[in-house]
Amino acid sequence: MTTSIPSVTAKPRLRGVVFDMDGTLTVPVIDFPAMYRTVLGEKEYLKIKSENPTGIDILHHIETWSPDKQKRAYEIIADFEKQGMDRLQIMPGASELCGFLDSRNIRRGLITRNVKEAVDLFHIRFGMIFSPALSREFRPYKPDPAPLLHICTTWGVQADEVMMIGDSLKDDVACGKRAGAFTCLLDETGSLFTVGKKFRPCPLIEATLVNIAREGLFKAFIKRGEKCFS
Repeated sequence: MTTSIPSVTAKPRLRGVVFDMDGTLTVPVIDFPAMYRTVLGEKEYLKIKSENPTGIDILHHIETWSPDKQKRAYEIIADFEKQGMDRLQIMPGASELCGFLDSRNIRRGLITRNVKEAVDLFHIRFGMIFSPALSREFRPYKPDPAPLLHICTTWGVQADEVMMIGDSLKDDVACGKRAGAFTCLLDETGSLFTVGKKFRPCPLIEATLVNIAREGLFKAFIKRGEKCFS
């Protein structure tokens, strides 16, 4: 008689963290409602907003427009983004968090719907390099899982070994979940919401450490995080 030993499925190990940029690694400075109103017009903005309570996907919306109308829309968006670049500020705790991930040999990537110029400026101004760093020139962009899956392929890891962190439920979290990754959501005021619990101190750091620990990816993160960043 042979005895079979049931296999034990080990929890995945965290091998990479992929960040959104605007509102996650940087302090929110772009007035998105004002940008949407300027692109769409007040009446169309209110109509689309009422039909999409989770948020307006302006890039997806204008893809259906005529070339001339698209050109004007992209010029308006670029102008708002340029104003945002002029006021670019690092999110409190971002540098410390990146240093901590580096100390654990956990890779750092970036996915944003902003332009490459903004990503390059972020790298230069704050001296933190994320690789790969995919801007909206990479198609399709979030919430499609393609950019996150591209990073996983580049790193040679599985999606369930990666965490996607961002401040948008419809873009960042949706991208991560569709790819099969772990996800972490920050709200736009900087407070962290995760499984109904709210964490306030140093939100970006707490968001990452608490979610990593909760998923059992690396239990030492909570203790380490409290010691280093409290």
